[in-house]
Amino acid sequence: MPKYIIEREIPGAGQLSADDLQGISQTSCSVLNKLGPEIQWLQSYVTGDKIYCVYIAPNRELIEQHASQGGFPANVISEVASIIDPTTAE
Repeated sequence: MPKYIIEREIPGAGQLSADDLQGISQTSCSVLNKLGPEIQWLQSYVTGDKIYCVYIAPNRELIEQHASQGGFPANVISEVASIIDPTTAE
């Protein structure tokens, strides 16, 4: 199944409280439950003004549907072509 990186522009994301992040996570999980098991949220990285999310989904449209229903921006959706790590150098 394809893996996607979603860039969400959220001004002040890095300043969100634990309660704010929990609320965002709960909303995301609620939408995921409605969309079904084909789409999975793996993890997210919160930076200054952006959140980068890693999802598995059969297509980009399902990612867009999740963003729309959750009220989240999905400014850039990129399908992962390859994954490398330090063991790739061996």
